[in-house]
Amino acid sequence: MGENTWTPTGPALLFCPADRPERYAKALDRADMVILDLEDAIAQVNKAQARDALIGNPVAADRVIVRINPADTADHQLDLDAVASTPYRLVMQAKVESAAQLTAHGLPTIALIETPLGAVRVEEIAAAPNCVGLMWGAEDLVAGMGGSSSRFADDEAHPGRYRDIARYVRARVRLTAAAFGVAAVDSVHIDIADVDGLVAEVRDAVAQGYTATACIHPSQAAHIRDGYAPSAERIAWARTVLAGAEAHDGGVFAVDGQMIDGPVIAQARAVLSRVTDAPTDPPHS
Repeated sequence: MGENTWTPTGPALLFCPADRPERYAKALDRADMVILDLEDAIAQVNKAQARDALIGNPVAADRVIVRINPADTADHQLDLDAVASTPYRLVMQAKVESAAQLTAHGLPTIALIETPLGAVRVEEIAAAPNCVGLMWGAEDLVAGMGGSSSRFADDEAHPGRYRDIARYVRARVRLTAAAFGVAAVDSVHIDIADVDGLVAEVRDAVAQGYTATACIHPSQAAHIRDGYAPSAERIAWARTVLAGAEAHDGGVFAVDGQMIDGPVIAQARAVLSRVTDAPTDPPHS
């Protein structure tokens, strides 16, 4: 398990090109955390400019993640040098394919699993002592396999839904993050206009225990926040379950006809963990 623990300040993580410093504050205003991107959002000719902007325009360090280029690129060490000249210490490393690519620099790192090799080595990567989170990426993953699309097209049987290989990696990343006690960040929904698809994916991410969801447009952040916030009915259910757990001193009991035991009690605690004003949990039996 990683020796560093990290929990985002909220579930909506917004990518922002690092070469656009005029957008930093706006992005922070719309999202819970901002991923200042030195990788895919930046043309190669603008990489140096992006690093200079990152250094010269500091914002709230506790709400910033810096996405750095892959370990096998010339920009990787330049990115690390730039980060060292800022107050930021949390990075998201693109296209991670081994634990050694994280331990080489030692910074708290969200490992981005977006290549076939990274996907089959995700357990090794999560075990790196400075791995604090995992995120996965569908488009690079599919491109790395010679594929053309991570999702079914609108005219096929399952419009907008991930294809099996993407769903497999999404599930494997989530399972591995849970096994190694690190945060799990769900991938971006690249169709900005598809609000219904985004909302459905966020709800599914929450049901699987994802910690947060990344996004590429400010308009998506509010939908992500709404999706991670439990409904009033769900909060009431969770509080009833935890009160019953305390009253029954660990025994099995029922709430509205549902049998309540250890796993369901754990689910109730998970619901209340997403409520900022949730009361302290009853003591474990």
